[in-house]
Amino acid sequence: MPFTLTMPKLSPTMERGVIAKWHKKEGEFVEAGELLIEINTDKATVEHDALDAGWVRKILLKEGQEAVVNQPLAIFTEEKDESIEDYTYEDESSPKEEDEKEESASDEKQTATSKKQEETPGLRQPDFVPEEPLTDYQFAFPREQMQDRVKASPLARKIAKEKGLDLTSVKGTGPGGRVVENDLAKAQSLGAAQFSRNEIPTTPPGTFKEEPLSPIRKVVATRLQSSKTFIPHFYVHQTVDASGLVQIHQQLKEFGVKVTYNDLVVRACALALREFPEVNTGFNTVNQTFIRFQTIDISVAVDTPQGLITPILRHADYKNLSEISAETKELALRAREGRLKLHEFKGGSFSVSNLGMFGVSSFEAVINPPQGAICAVGGIEEAPVVKDGSVVPGKTMKLSFSYDHRVIDGALGAKFAKAVQRFLEQPITLTI
Repeated sequence: MPFTLTMPKLSPTMERGVIAKWHKKEGEFVEAGELLIEINTDKATVEHDALDAGWVRKILLKEGQEAVVNQPLAIFTEEKDESIEDYTYEDESSPKEEDEKEESASDEKQTATSKKQEETPGLRQPDFVPEEPLTDYQFAFPREQMQDRVKASPLARKIAKEKGLDLTSVKGTGPGGRVVENDLAKAQSLGAAQFSRNEIPTTPPGTFKEEPLSPIRKVVATRLQSSKTFIPHFYVHQTVDASGLVQIHQQLKEFGVKVTYNDLVVRACALALREFPEVNTGFNTVNQTFIRFQTIDISVAVDTPQGLITPILRHADYKNLSEISAETKELALRAREGRLKLHEFKGGSFSVSNLGMFGVSSFEAVINPPQGAICAVGGIEEAPVVKDGSVVPGKTMKLSFSYDHRVIDGALGAKFAKAVQRFLEQPITLTI
C-alpha cells in the first residue's frame, strides 16, 4: 500500500524547511528508525529517521528545494513492485476550500488593515534594493603595453620624455584619442618606483547576484532586526588589564590544561551573574513582564556556515573552567555540523559574543531576546598601563556590555561590568 512522507515539524517555530540530503535513493528500501533525510530548519540541520519501513518509489522534492510543513516529500510503498500510478496523495500544505474562504476573508481584513496603516503613521521597514549595474561605463585609464603604440602629439611626447611621464597611463582627449599636452597632468611617473597596473575589468560596475537566505540566517536576520528596532539598548564599555589573564592562560597550558580566553570570560560572567542576579533577567513582550531567570545559562555565539547560532552552557556558574572549555568545544563543533538539538540552543539567560580571535579591538553586540544583556569581547592587545603611578607596557582587553534598559538600569549595568572586570583581573578566582 502506498503512503506519503511529508515535511515534519521539527521545532515549535518551524514553518518550512530545506532538503539538505536524502540518505536513500528511489528504489531503495528503508527500515523503520533508519536515517532517511537531513532537513535545514530555522534553527539547525536536523536528521530525520523513517517512521515506517518501505520502499522509496518517488522523491517529490530534491536536495536544495524548500517545502512547508506537511508538504509531501516522497512516495513509499510496502511492496517493492507495487504500482503508484493511481495513487493520489493529499497535500496538507495546500489550502482547502474552507481554508481558501478563510484566507480570502483574512486577505480582505489585511488589506483594510494595510490601508489603515498607510493612513496612520507607523513603523514600516523601508525598501532597500540594489541599483542596476552600469552598462555604459568605460574604464578611465588605458592599458597600452608600449609607449610607441600610444597616439600622442609630438609636443606631448617631448614633454613626457623630459619629465619622465608614462604616456600609457592617460587617456588621450585629442583628435582620434591622441594624447595632447593637457592630458599630461594626469600622467604617472616613469620613475624607479611605479604602481602596478591590473588588466581592464570586464564586469560592469555594480554587478551583483542574489542568493536566498538559509532558514537559520532568516531567523537570525529577523530576530536581530527586531531586537535592534524594539529593544532600548544601552552600552557600558570596560577595559580590563589582561596581564594576569595571559599569565594564568600560559600557566594552565604548561600543565596540560587547555582553555581559551573566551572560557575565562564565560566563567567570569557566570560568577558575576551569581553576584548580580538582577542582570540575569529578560523581558516578555507578550505579557509585558520581567523575566527573572532562576538558573545561569550562558549562550555562546558560534559562527557557522549557515549563520550565527548560540549553543547554551546550562548551569554555567556550577561548572569549572575545564568543564566549560570541554562543553563549549563540543557544542561549537556540533553547531558547525548542524547537529545541535533544539534545547541546546533555544533559551539561555545571558550571552557572550567574542570577536577577539579575529583581531577586533572592540564592538557592540545586539541583545539576544528575550534575554536582557550580552557581553561583547574584544582581543587582547599590547598597550601602556599605569601601575603604581608609572606607565609600563601591559596587555588590555575591551569588553562592551549591551543592556535592555527596560529591565536593567545604568547603575546596575556599571556594577556588573566592574564585577566581570574584577574577576578577570584576579583570574585565580576563576580557577577555584
